[in-house]
Amino acid sequence: MDDFPQAPEWVRVNLHDGVVIPAHPLALTHERRLDERRQRALTRYYHAAGAGGVAVGVHTTQFAIREPKHGLFEPLLRLAAETVASCDRRGGRQTILIAGLCGRTAQAVTEAQAARELGYHAGLSSLAALPDADEDELIGHCHAVARELPLFGFYLQPAAGGRMLTHRFWRRFVEIPNVIAIKIAPFNRYQTFDVVRAVADSGRTSDIALYTGNDDNILVDLLTEYAVPTERGVVRVRIAGGLLGHWACWTRRAVEILADCKRWRRGNTLPANLLTLAAQVTDANAALFDAEHGFAGCIPGIHEVLRRQGLLEGTWCLDPNEKLSPGQSEEIHRVHRAYPHLNDDDFVASHYKEWLCE
Repeated sequence: MDDFPQAPEWVRVNLHDGVVIPAHPLALTHERRLDERRQRALTRYYHAAGAGGVAVGVHTTQFAIREPKHGLFEPLLRLAAETVASCDRRGGRQTILIAGLCGRTAQAVTEAQAARELGYHAGLSSLAALPDADEDELIGHCHAVARELPLFGFYLQPAAGGRMLTHRFWRRFVEIPNVIAIKIAPFNRYQTFDVVRAVADSGRTSDIALYTGNDDNILVDLLTEYAVPTERGVVRVRIAGGLLGHWACWTRRAVEILADCKRWRRGNTLPANLLTLAAQVTDANAALFDAEHGFAGCIPGIHEVLRRQGLLEGTWCLDPNEKLSPGQSEEIHRVHRAYPHLNDDDFVASHYKEWLCE
């Protein structure tokens, strides 16, 4: 255990209670350079909206930030940590900082070290850079990273660059002493249950919080209680909260919806209209994430919502070829009009100028 740094107890408590963790986008100018003012404004927005954490350096932040020509990984982590610390001091809160960790082992370890020095509480460990590694190599990689920073496991869907991971892998992964949570994002019910079953089988449900990253199934994930038969009997497991690109916009409503889910799942029955709401959230996500075109426009789709609200100047990505797909803007307009109860336009309109001016 001494070789594995542990997260503060308040982080564990908050993760198990269930919080909203937006996957933080990257604010760029039209020259595709970091727009520091709007980057800070986004972080202030998430904090003011009630998010319990932020995840920086993840897919929504754009993996290209690590390329030498951009060199944005550490600057972005530092900017978010400083902004969160300032917001926490003023608000008397504690916000969880999650750093996305990518690359082969040497790179991931270096990123974990940098994140630890900047005050991050855990690393969201992507295995996308190890597509041909066998299970032993994957577990060895995770152990090396975990010796630098507590782990937030990550099952990333193949369509976004992830790889298939078996129940056997997850059963071994959850034995790493400082795994504090797992983001389940394969966009697949079978693979989601592989992770749930691995945690139930391990006996570590009180140590490891489960978080949905299944942007296509958010509410059903948050409302489902799993009853998993194990050698110790039936273990009941819930997905506590979400770490989601979808929650990088309309975040205030996400916080309110999660609070409702937590209240509803304490009762004996769930209102039938929750399934209707779940389907509406999925329909909205299809537009934001550009499901029609295999998620090609998922990051620009988030940017477009934030642009319409005044938080971003444009939808630019580091890769000029990464842009809204044909018809995606119209689809975003459709779901915005169809489901006004899902957006937080009024909240943003009341505050975005102060977030931009601070």
